[in-house]
Amino acid sequence: MDHSLPRPPLAPRTWPGWLGVGVLAALAWLPWPLQRGLGRALGALLRALLRGRRAVAARNLELCFPDLDEAARAALLREHFAALGTGLFEFARAWWGSVAPLRRGVRVEGLEHLEAARGGGRGVIVVSGHFTTLEVCGRLLCDHVPLAGMYRPHAQPAMEWAVRRGRARYAAAMFPKQDVRGAVRHLKRGGLLWYAPDQDPSRGDSVYVPFFGLPAHSLTSTHQLARMSGAAVVLFEHARDARGRYTLRLWPALDGFPSADATADTARVMGGIEAMARAAPAQYLWIHRRFKRQPDGGSPYG
Repeated sequence: MDHSLPRPPLAPRTWPGWLGVGVLAALAWLPWPLQRGLGRALGALLRALLRGRRAVAARNLELCFPDLDEAARAALLREHFAALGTGLFEFARAWWGSVAPLRRGVRVEGLEHLEAARGGGRGVIVVSGHFTTLEVCGRLLCDHVPLAGMYRPHAQPAMEWAVRRGRARYAAAMFPKQDVRGAVRHLKRGGLLWYAPDQDPSRGDSVYVPFFGLPAHSLTSTHQLARMSGAAVVLFEHARDARGRYTLRLWPALDGFPSADATADTARVMGGIEAMARAAPAQYLWIHRRFKRQPDGGSPYG
């Protein structure tokens, strides 16, 4: 994929977007310890202001952690919003700032699994989930391997241009989610493709598979991409610890993937993402209505 960008959109209707980009780009250069403190404060503010998202996150935690008592779930909800606030600074730093302070203390595990999966020039789909650390840990992994990604384009033209420009600094390529052919070509050439398939899709081939013991409407796209490209699938776990340091962990390639059963393959992928979410529960994106579609047509969100 060509990293060259068209001219930036400068029509008057994009000016509010450019103002937002400018603020975020400036915040990206604040010292990392200050960003962490501000991130937690921002998370508390978001928890107070975003009542609808707070209710969704609280309901998700109730559904997924029924064994926790109310006080424990309330504490987890607070930590989730703190992780969200910190994650916003991480996104800005990954796109437009320096990750040099974040490289200190990074622990990378399982690169040998990725290299084994690439044997013979085979492409690899590097599967993660929607965690608050998603963007910054993807950038940190790019220090070690030439990682491309699939992404959902931003509706705001200024933000779309600025984020694409930021990602071009470190990603081998970026494919909009609609560009399946480009992604498959990249994989067939032996490339690595970073992909997060764990949100409830609005379109595309999908099935219901278990996620925290509940039916979750899920894309079969990991199975489809692997089938079309011949790529291996490696799960990518990442998390931030209490000191603001990161662990990047690559799992062994999924054996016998893809199989002839798209539902079974999708269940394996979602099971892996569930294991990651259980390992770092505050950092998973609980504000997303993951269970909004149910086989019976109902919804647990009221």
